[in-house]
Amino acid sequence: MAGFKETPRQKMIGMMYLVLTAMLALNVSVEILGAFVIVNESVVQTNVTLEKRIDEAYGKFREQYLLNKNKVEPQWQKAMEVQRLSKELVDYIDSIKFEVVSITEGKPVEEIKGKKLNEISSRDSYDAPTNFFIGNEGKKNMEATILKEKIEKYKADMINLLPEERRERFDIGLVTDAAYYDADGNPQSWEYHHFYHTILAADVTFLNKLKMDVHNAEYDMVHIFYMAVSEENFKFDEIDVKIIPQSNYVFVDEMYEAEVLVVAYDTTQTPTVKLVVGAEKVTDNNIKSAQSITSKNGDGGVKLRIPATSEGIKQFAGIVEMTSPNGDINRYHFADKFIVARPSMTVSATKMNVFYVGVDNPVSISVPGYGNAQITPSISQGSISNVGDGLWNVKLPGSAKGNVTITVSANTDKGPVQVGTTQYRIKQVPNPTATIANVSGGPVDKKTLIAAGYIIPKMPEDFDFDLSFEITKYEFVGSPRGGDLFSRSGNGNKLTEEMKSFIQNSKRGDKIWIENISAKGPDGNRNLGTISLQIQ
Repeated sequence: MAGFKETPRQKMIGMMYLVLTAMLALNVSVEILGAFVIVNESVVQTNVTLEKRIDEAYGKFREQYLLNKNKVEPQWQKAMEVQRLSKELVDYIDSIKFEVVSITEGKPVEEIKGKKLNEISSRDSYDAPTNFFIGNEGKKNMEATILKEKIEKYKADMINLLPEERRERFDIGLVTDAAYYDADGNPQSWEYHHFYHTILAADVTFLNKLKMDVHNAEYDMVHIFYMAVSEENFKFDEIDVKIIPQSNYVFVDEMYEAEVLVVAYDTTQTPTVKLVVGAEKVTDNNIKSAQSITSKNGDGGVKLRIPATSEGIKQFAGIVEMTSPNGDINRYHFADKFIVARPSMTVSATKMNVFYVGVDNPVSISVPGYGNAQITPSISQGSISNVGDGLWNVKLPGSAKGNVTITVSANTDKGPVQVGTTQYRIKQVPNPTATIANVSGGPVDKKTLIAAGYIIPKMPEDFDFDLSFEITKYEFVGSPRGGDLFSRSGNGNKLTEEMKSFIQNSKRGDKIWIENISAKGPDGNRNLGTISLQIQ
């Protein structure tokens, strides 16, 4: 939390979240971190595949350039500029990714480079990554802003390589100017939306996703320039197929959607896709059961829609059929896989696994696959209110008893969907211990007792909430050896001058009782019992 201008309440919530990390790490972040590891591995593998395809595309381009330099030279030089710009941005993204992991882990960059996300011990940390990308509020040239500026420059430089008539129609992706909002609906910058209080696992996944977007942009641009040569009667010897999924991670009962693109195509033809779900490859044996899908928009693209009926990793394979100029039907194979998971949630008390009556009980609520703004919790007793950044506050009345249930729903395109419930035990705030002169009973020096002069209620050391009781009244009883019993009533927590005088005149071995101590707490008055003292 260091380095940010926060309200006292925000600081309190931040400290509570740190306690959560220390006390409930295994209970809170396993599902979330597991989801990020799965998604990140998928993105990393996609990047490897894209890099291989990009290398193959450059290889084809280079062959044609060597065969006919004069004809291919203009488009080849543009392709080389695309390669330079893309490598420059990818190298920068990798450098800040390794640097933020190095800072968070406290290890050298060279040691970090060979590690996978699930081998990074601090992948659930958000303090150091936020400070790295955002820094102090209002700081100029923060790392997230530098990244955004480099992305915007990359997009502008890439677009400028295209002919003017194609610039407006080409969507390069890498969106940085969308409207972003926080959990309360307040406008939010691109930097804060993606890097403020996000855990390291999320940052690494997002940076790898940016690399994937750069690779896609590079791949598309290279094909545009390659096809521009083809438009000048350059002969292509094969057609490539590209799959663009909306998401590789979907929930049960939702729909996996992807677009299969024929990168080079004849606008006078309508491609046909034959799809086999559950297969690694289309063969002569399974093609009979294939589903045929034809393009409806005439741009070479075919929409795939595969129902997600059960959990796990799902795979599919298919072929694109195109008719060659001589009338033969050519087939181009493709295959991919996606993950189907049940909607899950994490509701975690950021102090402990119970809710206390009459105090603020902070909880963290998250649902993998949904943003904080899409989550709506309800509670069976008391109230739950949003305090931002996935944190909520639970308040239980004095009448609350037994267990309390939190139900979480996620707002989807099809309406609210209940994703889970969690129960917590209800407990009363424990009694404080009444003390005076820093003791709760036993021998005490009378000078120390007079100097203290106040009855102090102390909460148990293992009670982590910031809570205090107020002493309202008590009875002071003294029994000097050989004398009459001295008894006086007191209001508040302060000893009266008459009581102090009695203590001053007491002798070693005299006994004093402070009894019937009443204290006011969040749920009413409590009797704190008796402090039994003996003058030393």
